Amino acid sequence: MSEARAHLLPIRIYYEDTDFSGVVYHAAYLKFFERGRTEALRASGVHHSELLGRAEPLVFAVRKMTTEWLAPARIDDMLEVRTRFVAAKGARMMLAQDIWREELLIARAEVEAASMSLKGRPRRLPADILARLAPGEDAQAPR
Repeated sequence: MSEARAHLLPIRIYYEDTDFSGVVYHAAYLKFFERGRTEALRASGVHHSELLGRAEPLVFAVRKMTTEWLAPARIDDMLEVRTRFVAAKGARMMLAQDIWREELLIARAEVEAASMSLKGRPRRLPADILARLAPGEDAQAPR
C-alpha cells in the first residue's frame, strides 16, 4: 500500500455478516470496504450529501475493484478497515484498502472510483476535493 494517510474503521462481525458456518460471507467484505471508503472521505471533509448539494452535483461510483481474501473472519471478530487514498487525477480516484484482525491481514482491495455527474458522465474532481485527499498524517475514525 501507499505511504499515504490511512483511515481506520473498526467493524464488528455480526450474525448477518456470516454464512451457515459462522464465517464471514465473501460479499460482506464489499460492504466493509464501502463503509471504509465512505468514512475515509468523511474524515477528509468530503461528504456525499454536500457533493449532491453543489451547483454541479458530483457522485462517486466504483469503476474497478480487485479483491483478495487471505484468511477467514468469524462471528464476533473485531476487524479494522484501513483505507488509503493512493492517487486522484482527472475523474478518477485510486484507493487501497486492507481489513485486519489484530495483526492478521484478512482481506485487501484495490479500488478505482470515478467521479461523475448525476447523469453518469465523468466529471473532473474539483480542486477543493483533490486538496482534501492529499497525503498526510494517519487519520483515525471518530470515536
